[in-house]
Amino acid sequence: MQTLSAQAQEFTEGYVAEDRTGQVARSLATEVGLVPVAPGTGAALRLLAAAGGARAVVEIGTGTGVSGLWLLGGMRPDGILTTIDVEAEHQRMARRIFLEAGYPPSRTRIIAGRALDVLPRLSDGAYDLVFLDGDRAEYSAIVGAALRLLRTGGVLAVSGALAAGRIGDPAARDPATAALRELANTLRDADEWLPALLPVGDGLLAAVKR
Repeated sequence: MQTLSAQAQEFTEGYVAEDRTGQVARSLATEVGLVPVAPGTGAALRLLAAAGGARAVVEIGTGTGVSGLWLLGGMRPDGILTTIDVEAEHQRMARRIFLEAGYPPSRTRIIAGRALDVLPRLSDGAYDLVFLDGDRAEYSAIVGAALRLLRTGGVLAVSGALAAGRIGDPAARDPATAALRELANTLRDADEWLPALLPVGDGLLAAVKR
């Protein structure tokens, strides 16, 4: 089986260029010690949102708005991004970034709080896409909530699914890697999901709700 060369990976990540506002959001993320999604992952998120005609999206892990910009770029013009993060200060930066990108406040619902506390307040079957980029230890519980939130045919997308290349190493048993491995296996084996693991960024695990 052939794998992507470093040159091919670099080309893949740069295939869809990030605009100036996205670059600013990425710089802000670096300044505050965050690791935002790679451009290749962002482009894949935009594609998933556009392909599904997403009008309602939940993002767990606002950061400084990098992934939110990609999601908004693929959503319908009347779509609303609900984005959740425990760090209100990061969300303040993201709110400014969304405005600078031309998205009015009506296009985003920014909620400060822990995802597992916020998600129970969201409506069943009302969302087209749920993007997860938060605390790995909470992934399994959040995926259970995503199954309730998504409509049939809706998409779950999980960032960082390759765990920096450790996902396929049986000797890698740190909690974060173990959680991602368990999640990947659960989605693969569950009748409710139709999954694929995309080799963009640090891996994007995507699954359609049957």
